[in-house]
Amino acid sequence: YRGEGIVPASPQMVWECIKPVAGGLRTKWDQNVKDFEVIEAISDTVSVCRTTTPSAFMRIISPREFVDVVLIKQFEDGTMLSAATNVEHPLCPPQPEFVRGFNYPCGCFCIPLPGETDKTQLLSFFQTDLGGYLPQTVVDSFFPASIAGFYSNLTKAVKALK
Repeated sequence: YRGEGIVPASPQMVWECIKPVAGGLRTKWDQNVKDFEVIEAISDTVSVCRTTTPSAFMRIISPREFVDVVLIKQFEDGTMLSAATNVEHPLCPPQPEFVRGFNYPCGCFCIPLPGETDKTQLLSFFQTDLGGYLPQTVVDSFFPASIAGFYSNLTKAVKALK
């Protein structure tokens, strides 16, 4: 899946809302992120993280957990990136109350718009295997609404920061 939109806030404010850090704002506004924790910090830009999600789609989708290696990078033009992919880690075995999902390589780019300091192009790519026994029709119904909700809720979150 690919999501793309213009968020009415500076790249720094958008990044503050979406950056993958423990105790960050994402768990407060993103309805698909219940908790985010760093399992191991490998360097100042690479870490192994666990994300949990609440049940969704009228509880048809059970709570999930994802364990990923995450890279954070800032480019010279001001673009900020978080990229991730699934990893197994001995400090994070599957938990019985969650279905273990699997993220293929994915990422989120906060891209400054030249001459528009209060707008950010946000580009996200992801391919997720939710795990468990979900019919593909349920998965295909869930993701488009989830992406739209992400951009809508992010826009509200950055407005609340201003």
